[in-house]
Amino acid sequence: MLSEKSMEQISAMKLAIGLSNALTGASISIYFRAGLLAVCFSTIVVVGLAAQQAPAAPQPRFVVVLDAAHGGTDAGGHLANNQLEKSFTLALSVRLRSLLTARGIQVVTTRDADVAVEPNRRAAIANHAQAQACLSLHATESGLGVHLFASSLAPATQARFTAWKTAQAGWVTRSLALAGVMNSALEQAGMSVTLGRTSLAAMDSMTCPAVAVEIAPEMGPDKKVAAGLDDPDYQARVATALAAAIVEWRTEARQP
Repeated sequence: MLSEKSMEQISAMKLAIGLSNALTGASISIYFRAGLLAVCFSTIVVVGLAAQQAPAAPQPRFVVVLDAAHGGTDAGGHLANNQLEKSFTLALSVRLRSLLTARGIQVVTTRDADVAVEPNRRAAIANHAQAQACLSLHATESGLGVHLFASSLAPATQARFTAWKTAQAGWVTRSLALAGVMNSALEQAGMSVTLGRTSLAAMDSMTCPAVAVEIAPEMGPDKKVAAGLDDPDYQARVATALAAAIVEWRTEARQP
Protein backbone atom coordinates (compact mmCIF):
# COMPACT_ATOMS: atom_id res chain seq x y z
CA MET A 1 0.00 0.00 0.00
CA LEU A 2 1.38 3.40 -0.94
CA SER A 3 1.32 6.26 1.50
CA GLU A 4 -0.63 9.45 0.82
CA LYS A 5 2.67 11.24 0.20
CA SER A 6 3.70 8.63 -2.36
CA MET A 7 0.39 9.01 -4.13
CA GLU A 8 0.89 12.78 -4.32
CA GLN A 9 4.37 12.25 -5.79
CA ILE A 10 2.96 9.85 -8.38
CA SER A 11 0.28 12.38 -9.39
CA ALA A 12 2.89 15.08 -9.81
CA MET A 13 5.07 12.79 -11.90
CA LYS A 14 2.12 11.80 -14.09
CA LEU A 15 1.40 15.48 -14.77
CA ALA A 16 5.03 16.16 -15.69
CA ILE A 17 5.22 13.05 -17.84
CA GLY A 18 1.97 13.98 -19.58
CA LEU A 19 3.36 17.37 -20.53
CA SER A 20 6.59 15.79 -21.77
CA ASN A 21 4.65 13.25 -23.78
CA ALA A 22 2.60 15.99 -25.48
CA LEU A 23 5.71 17.87 -26.47
CA THR A 24 8.02 15.03 -27.54
CA GLY A 25 5.69 12.32 -28.76
CA ALA A 26 7.02 9.87 -26.10
CA SER A 27 5.14 6.72 -25.12
CA ILE A 28 5.28 6.38 -21.32
CA SER A 29 4.28 3.56 -18.95
CA ILE A 30 4.03 3.59 -15.14
CA TYR A 31 3.99 0.40 -13.09
CA PHE A 32 4.61 -0.77 -9.51
CA ARG A 33 6.70 -3.65 -8.30
CA ALA A 34 7.75 -4.52 -4.76
CA GLY A 35 6.60 -1.15 -3.52
CA LEU A 36 8.85 0.73 -5.95
CA LEU A 37 7.74 3.18 -8.57
CA ALA A 38 9.16 2.60 -12.04
CA VAL A 39 8.71 4.83 -15.06
CA CYS A 40 9.47 3.56 -18.55
CA PHE A 41 9.94 5.86 -21.50
CA SER A 42 9.55 4.56 -25.02
CA THR A 43 10.30 7.63 -27.07
CA ILE A 44 9.08 8.07 -30.63
CA VAL A 45 10.92 11.29 -31.32
CA VAL A 46 10.90 11.12 -35.09
CA VAL A 47 7.13 10.82 -35.33
CA GLY A 48 6.53 13.48 -32.74
CA LEU A 49 8.84 16.00 -34.33
CA ALA A 50 7.66 15.26 -37.86
CA ALA A 51 4.09 15.97 -36.83
CA GLN A 52 5.15 19.38 -35.55
CA GLN A 53 7.02 20.42 -38.72
CA ALA A 54 5.29 22.89 -41.02
CA PRO A 55 4.14 21.44 -44.37
CA ALA A 56 6.24 22.28 -47.44
CA ALA A 57 5.11 25.39 -49.29
CA PRO A 58 3.20 24.54 -52.50
CA GLN A 59 4.89 25.30 -55.82
CA PRO A 60 3.65 28.48 -57.55
CA ARG A 61 0.93 27.92 -60.12
CA PHE A 62 2.29 27.65 -63.67
CA VAL A 63 -0.06 27.59 -66.66
CA VAL A 64 0.72 27.60 -70.38
CA VAL A 65 -1.79 28.48 -73.11
CA LEU A 66 -1.45 26.85 -76.52
CA ASP A 67 -3.20 28.81 -79.24
CA ALA A 68 -3.53 26.77 -82.45
CA ALA A 69 -4.05 29.37 -85.17
CA HIS A 70 -6.97 29.30 -87.62
CA GLY A 71 -9.66 26.58 -87.57
CA GLY A 72 -13.12 25.98 -88.95
CA THR A 73 -13.81 28.05 -92.06
CA ASP A 74 -10.43 29.78 -91.58
CA ALA A 75 -8.08 27.25 -93.17
CA GLY A 76 -4.98 29.42 -92.88
CA GLY A 77 -2.19 28.76 -95.35
CA HIS A 78 -2.05 25.90 -97.83
CA LEU A 79 1.02 23.81 -97.10
CA ALA A 80 2.79 21.14 -99.13
CA ASN A 81 0.99 17.87 -99.93
CA ASN A 82 -2.44 19.51 -99.60
CA GLN A 83 -1.98 20.03 -95.86
CA LEU A 84 -3.82 22.98 -94.30
CA GLU A 85 -2.24 25.25 -91.74
CA LYS A 86 -5.24 24.85 -89.40
CA SER A 87 -4.64 21.08 -89.29
CA PHE A 88 -0.90 21.43 -88.74
CA THR A 89 -1.28 23.87 -85.85
CA LEU A 90 -3.94 21.75 -84.14
CA ALA A 91 -1.78 18.62 -84.40
CA LEU A 92 1.20 20.52 -82.99
CA SER A 93 -0.93 21.84 -80.12
CA VAL A 94 -2.11 18.31 -79.24
CA ARG A 95 1.45 16.93 -79.31
CA LEU A 96 2.88 19.81 -77.31
CA ARG A 97 0.11 19.61 -74.71
CA SER A 98 0.93 15.95 -74.17
CA LEU A 99 4.64 16.71 -73.71
CA LEU A 100 4.01 19.56 -71.27
CA THR A 101 1.42 17.66 -69.24
CA ALA A 102 3.88 14.78 -68.86
CA ARG A 103 6.30 17.32 -67.36
CA GLY A 104 3.77 18.47 -64.77
CA ILE A 105 2.75 21.67 -66.52
CA GLN A 106 -0.89 22.74 -66.64
CA VAL A 107 -2.02 23.46 -70.20
CA VAL A 108 -5.00 25.43 -71.50
CA THR A 109 -5.82 25.37 -75.22
CA THR A 110 -7.84 27.83 -77.28
CA ARG A 111 -9.22 25.04 -79.45
CA ASP A 112 -9.19 21.24 -79.40
CA ALA A 113 -11.05 20.66 -82.66
CA ASP A 114 -11.47 22.08 -86.16
CA VAL A 115 -13.49 25.10 -85.05
CA ALA A 116 -13.13 28.82 -85.66
CA VAL A 117 -12.13 30.94 -82.66
CA GLU A 118 -12.26 34.73 -82.83
CA PRO A 119 -9.09 36.65 -81.85
CA ASN A 120 -10.82 38.30 -78.89
CA ARG A 121 -11.91 34.88 -77.64
CA ARG A 122 -8.36 33.56 -77.91
CA ALA A 123 -7.05 36.47 -75.85
CA ALA A 124 -9.86 36.10 -73.31
CA ILE A 125 -8.98 32.43 -72.77
CA ALA A 126 -5.32 33.27 -72.15
CA ASN A 127 -6.14 36.18 -69.85
CA HIS A 128 -8.70 34.20 -67.84
CA ALA A 129 -6.14 31.42 -67.36
CA GLN A 130 -3.65 33.95 -65.92
CA ALA A 131 -1.03 32.12 -67.94
CA GLN A 132 2.72 32.38 -67.43
CA ALA A 133 3.23 31.82 -71.17
CA CYS A 134 1.17 31.69 -74.35
CA LEU A 135 2.37 30.19 -77.62
CA SER A 136 0.44 31.14 -80.74
CA LEU A 137 1.14 28.31 -83.20
CA HIS A 138 1.42 28.92 -86.96
CA ALA A 139 2.95 27.25 -90.02
CA THR A 140 4.23 28.46 -93.40
CA GLU A 141 6.00 27.23 -96.50
CA SER A 142 7.83 30.57 -96.71
CA GLY A 143 11.35 30.71 -95.38
CA LEU A 144 13.15 28.01 -93.43
CA GLY A 145 13.38 27.00 -89.78
CA VAL A 146 11.35 28.35 -86.87
CA HIS A 147 10.23 31.99 -86.73
CA LEU A 148 9.56 33.54 -83.31
CA PHE A 149 7.60 36.80 -83.04
CA ALA A 150 6.88 39.01 -80.06
CA SER A 151 4.34 41.82 -80.26
CA SER A 152 5.43 44.94 -82.10
CA LEU A 153 3.78 47.11 -79.42
CA ALA A 154 6.12 49.43 -77.56
CA PRO A 155 6.82 48.26 -73.99
CA ALA A 156 4.75 49.98 -71.31
CA THR A 157 4.34 49.77 -67.56
CA GLN A 158 1.82 47.15 -66.47
CA ALA A 159 -1.38 48.75 -65.18
CA ARG A 160 -4.41 47.45 -63.33
CA PHE A 161 -6.68 48.53 -66.17
CA THR A 162 -5.40 48.34 -69.73
CA ALA A 163 -6.81 48.96 -73.18
CA TRP A 164 -7.85 45.62 -74.68
CA LYS A 165 -6.14 45.98 -78.05
CA THR A 166 -2.82 47.06 -76.53
CA ALA A 167 -2.86 45.00 -73.32
CA GLN A 168 0.29 43.14 -74.41
CA ALA A 169 2.32 46.37 -74.14
CA GLY A 170 2.75 45.78 -70.41
CA TRP A 171 4.13 42.30 -71.10
CA VAL A 172 6.32 42.87 -74.14
CA THR A 173 9.54 42.81 -72.12
CA ARG A 174 8.65 39.43 -70.63
CA SER A 175 7.54 38.19 -74.04
CA LEU A 176 10.93 39.07 -75.51
CA ALA A 177 12.59 37.19 -72.66
CA LEU A 178 10.39 34.16 -73.38
CA ALA A 179 11.34 34.36 -77.06
CA GLY A 180 15.01 34.35 -76.01
CA VAL A 181 14.56 31.18 -73.96
CA MET A 182 12.75 29.52 -76.85
CA ASN A 183 15.46 30.62 -79.28
CA SER A 184 18.14 28.97 -77.13
CA ALA A 185 16.20 25.70 -76.80
CA LEU A 186 15.52 25.48 -80.53
CA GLU A 187 19.12 26.25 -81.47
CA GLN A 188 20.35 23.63 -79.01
CA ALA A 189 18.12 21.19 -80.88
CA GLY A 190 19.97 22.10 -84.07
CA MET A 191 17.27 24.25 -85.64
CA SER A 192 17.54 27.53 -87.50
CA VAL A 193 15.66 30.33 -85.72
CA THR A 194 14.58 33.78 -86.84
CA LEU A 195 13.48 36.39 -84.29
CA GLY A 196 11.09 39.23 -85.13
CA ARG A 197 8.24 41.47 -84.03
CA THR A 198 4.71 41.50 -85.43
CA SER A 199 1.16 42.59 -84.69
CA LEU A 200 -1.48 39.91 -84.12
CA ALA A 201 -4.88 40.90 -82.79
CA ALA A 202 -5.11 38.03 -80.31
CA MET A 203 -1.54 38.31 -79.03
CA ASP A 204 -1.70 42.11 -78.68
CA SER A 205 -4.67 41.70 -76.32
CA MET A 206 -3.02 39.16 -74.00
CA THR A 207 -1.88 39.98 -70.49
CA CYS A 208 0.87 37.37 -70.27
CA PRO A 209 4.22 36.61 -71.89
CA ALA A 210 3.22 35.64 -75.44
CA VAL A 211 5.15 34.53 -78.51
CA ALA A 212 3.94 33.59 -81.98
CA VAL A 213 5.72 30.45 -83.22
CA GLU A 214 5.71 29.97 -87.00
CA ILE A 215 7.08 26.65 -88.23
CA ALA A 216 8.63 26.55 -91.71
CA PRO A 217 10.44 23.66 -93.45
CA GLU A 218 13.70 22.67 -91.79
CA MET A 219 16.89 24.18 -93.12
CA GLY A 220 19.88 21.89 -93.66
CA PRO A 221 23.60 22.72 -93.48
CA ASP A 222 23.52 23.60 -97.17
CA LYS A 223 20.84 26.26 -96.51
CA LYS A 224 18.30 24.16 -98.39
CA VAL A 225 15.21 22.28 -97.24
CA ALA A 226 16.21 19.30 -95.12
CA ALA A 227 12.70 18.30 -94.00
CA GLY A 228 9.23 19.42 -94.95
CA LEU A 229 6.39 20.31 -92.60
CA ASP A 230 4.86 16.89 -93.21
CA ASP A 231 7.98 15.11 -91.89
CA PRO A 232 6.95 13.31 -88.63
CA ASP A 233 10.49 13.39 -87.24
CA TYR A 234 10.78 17.13 -87.82
CA GLN A 235 7.40 17.73 -86.19
CA ALA A 236 8.44 15.67 -83.16
CA ARG A 237 11.78 17.49 -82.78
CA VAL A 238 10.12 20.90 -82.97
CA ALA A 239 7.56 19.95 -80.32
CA THR A 240 10.24 18.47 -78.03
CA ALA A 241 12.38 21.61 -78.32
CA LEU A 242 9.41 23.86 -77.56
CA ALA A 243 8.54 21.74 -74.52
CA ALA A 244 12.14 22.02 -73.29
CA ALA A 245 11.93 25.80 -73.67
CA ILE A 246 8.77 25.97 -71.56
CA VAL A 247 10.35 23.81 -68.84
CA GLU A 248 13.32 26.21 -68.77
CA TRP A 249 10.93 29.17 -68.65
CA ARG A 250 9.16 27.62 -65.67
CA THR A 251 12.49 27.21 -63.88
CA GLU A 252 13.37 30.87 -64.47
CA ALA A 253 9.90 32.00 -63.39
CA ARG A 254 10.30 30.25 -60.03
CA GLN A 255 13.65 31.83 -59.25
CA PRO A 256 13.43 34.63 -56.65
